[in-house]
Amino acid sequence: MTEETPGFEEKPDVPSGATADDAESKAAPEEGAAPAGDANENAGLVAQLDQVRTALNERTLDLQRLQAEFQNYRRRVERDRIAVKEIAVANLLTELLPVLDDIGRARDHGELVGGFKSVAESLETVAAKMGLQQFGKEGEPFDPTIHEALMHSYAPDVTETTCVAILQPGYRIGERTIRPARVAVAEPQPGTQTVKAEESESEPAEDKENGGPDEG
Repeated sequence: MTEETPGFEEKPDVPSGATADDAESKAAPEEGAAPAGDANENAGLVAQLDQVRTALNERTLDLQRLQAEFQNYRRRVERDRIAVKEIAVANLLTELLPVLDDIGRARDHGELVGGFKSVAESLETVAAKMGLQQFGKEGEPFDPTIHEALMHSYAPDVTETTCVAILQPGYRIGERTIRPARVAVAEPQPGTQTVKAEESESEPAEDKENGGPDEG
């Protein structure tokens, strides 16, 4: 057996010409390697978080765009549904107009009596509930957008083209005209306005000649 020399301690191998301080400085970087690794790991997590946030923003914008498109789609469907309903109602009521005309003629001739009167009034009530409105009255000014002139004459007692007779009433649904009123119109008698203008101009002169304020 070998005997250990008292007071002798083993030291790490040190290259020849190197001191103990050099050995300690060589070991120091190994101890600081752990903090550098944590920094790299944190930087990677931050980059991943940024990517997740970017993807989330993109998905949010996509969702908002889809929601806006769906709302527009719903509005279009509702608008088309209302338009189709209005067209269907207008077509149905248009087919009923000859029947309503017969009812009107029967009323004018006093033939709307008994059970026929009850049925006719019920039909008119249903048509009114569906939005059908009758228009066209004698004496109203002629409007080519809602009136159809079938007869024409002159009259001295009108100052503009006027509906003097309603040959067939017009009907509308809301603002939509489904049949214009067929009317007879009268225009002012040619020369009537000229005569009236001359009379109005001559009246002040006659008044001046016939008399005025008496002089003292």
